[in-house]
Amino acid sequence: MATAARRARPAVGWWVRQGAIGGAIAGVVFSLFEMIMGALLKDDFFGPLRLISGIALGKQALMPDYSLVTAVLVGIIIHMIISIMLGVALALLVAYVPALARTTALLVAIAVGYGLIVWLVNFWVIAPLAGWTWFPNMTNPVVQFFAHTLFFGAVLGLYLDRVRRQQPVA
Repeated sequence: MATAARRARPAVGWWVRQGAIGGAIAGVVFSLFEMIMGALLKDDFFGPLRLISGIALGKQALMPDYSLVTAVLVGIIIHMIISIMLGVALALLVAYVPALARTTALLVAIAVGYGLIVWLVNFWVIAPLAGWTWFPNMTNPVVQFFAHTLFFGAVLGLYLDRVRRQQPVA
C-alpha cells in the first residue's frame, strides 16, 4: 500500500522543470506572434516588449524617445519570468489533477482556457489596479485573444502533453 501511495504522488521537481521549459517555449512563441502582429498592424515590431517593460520602467518606456534597448531587454526579462511562472502553475495543476491530461485534446483545451483566463485577469483586473492602463487601452483584443489562447495556451498544453508521458515516479 505504501508503494502504491508513493507512486501516486507526482514528481513535483520534474513537473516544475517541465512547466518552466514549456512556459519559456510558449512565451517565445507568444512574443514572436505579438511582435509580428505589432509590425503588421501598427508598424511597431518592438511595441509589445515596450508595453511589458512598462510594468517595471513605468509609462515612459512606451515613448519613442525612451531607450529601445533598455525597454526591449526589460520587456523580455519580465515576459519570460511571467511565462515561466504561468507554465509552472499549469504544470503543477496537471501534476496534481492528472484527469486534466487524460487526452491530448482535453489538456490542450484546458491550456487554451488557462490562457484565456490569464489574459482576462492580467489585462482587465491586475493591469487597471496596478495603473498599467496601456495593456487594455493600447492593445488589440483580437490579437490578445489569439496570443494568449493559441500562441501561449495551446503551445504550453501541447508541450505538457508530450512530456507527461515521460514523467518519472516520485
